[in-house]
Amino acid sequence: MHEKDLICMESGRKNHHLLPAGGRQGTARLILLGRFLLQAFPGVAGELGNWRQMARACPDPVLREMALASIGTKTFHCQGGSVFGVWSGSHRRELIRAIVALQTISDYLDNLCDRAGVQDGEAFRQLHRALVDALRPGASLQDYYALYPYRQDGGYLHGLVRSCQQALALLPAYGPVRDRACHLAELYCRLQVYKHIPWPLRVKSLTAWLNPLLAALPEKLYWWELAAATGSTLGIFALFALAARGNYTEEQVENLTGAYFPWICGLHILLDYFIDQQEDAAGGDLNFVSYYRDGEEAARRLKLFVDRSLALAGELPDPYFHITVVQGLLAMYLSDPKVNGQGLQATRRLLLDRGGPAAVRLYRLCAALRRVGVV
Repeated sequence: MHEKDLICMESGRKNHHLLPAGGRQGTARLILLGRFLLQAFPGVAGELGNWRQMARACPDPVLREMALASIGTKTFHCQGGSVFGVWSGSHRRELIRAIVALQTISDYLDNLCDRAGVQDGEAFRQLHRALVDALRPGASLQDYYALYPYRQDGGYLHGLVRSCQQALALLPAYGPVRDRACHLAELYCRLQVYKHIPWPLRVKSLTAWLNPLLAALPEKLYWWELAAATGSTLGIFALFALAARGNYTEEQVENLTGAYFPWICGLHILLDYFIDQQEDAAGGDLNFVSYYRDGEEAARRLKLFVDRSLALAGELPDPYFHITVVQGLLAMYLSDPKVNGQGLQATRRLLLDRGGPAAVRLYRLCAALRRVGVV
């Protein structure tokens, strides 16, 4: 399958989201950014501080190392996800608590699958039950380490699961979106299992799982693009935020889910792999962007994901928020020094251009925050 066989943007769609925001939208975006930096970031820091303290108490040295590394090197995952905690300004503490707990579970388990020298798919599957249980308030906790060689974490993983459950139980309208959140989490867990099993089985297992899902999509994607979409937690966080707002319709839930999965979620993880190409090649790690025919095709497909994400975000209630999420993804990932280090500036210019003036401004802000060590 080649680029010409895949979908294109509808020629008649207007790129109204690329124009400078009007007064009201501009004000709303400034308020959002203010809440993000002044409320969400400190909230994330407080939550992670508590989890770091508990991670230090893990009796098993391997689990302790993996837990501390997931917090120390992946803080920006929680910081980025916390934007959903300040979307409406209500239930901020509960949202940030749930987002940080779930993202920390994700990052911790990723380390256990990728960095601890274990390649047992069934052990990974059992570990990742924690992620789905975290989304089910009241669900019983399990022995998630039952098949894993390291087990004594001092209650760390159970604590994360319980914290997420308790926070979600306090949201006014989580029940109706719980099953959708769990479905996205189950897709995420399947990816993590297949992505970390021995190399000869990885692509075969991934494509066998994904091909039926690809056939059911209304628009054609490469298998690695759908795989990337399953690897993002943003769709789950968006459902959290909707649950905090309440007063939503089933159609709004459907539209929100369709915008995030596969488009915004796919863009999120493809950008992550885009900046990690050199690092993953050196480490022998799977990288989805490497499956494109060449850099030109990768740039075209990333541009498509930007265009589709922005267009669908523009059709949601509070479009400025979801458009800002997409533009923020571009700003966060493309401001990483690894872009310059790999000579990817031309693709960065292309994607920021598609993101519009607001994406460029956010890119400059992220670059400044990187320089002073905030992200």
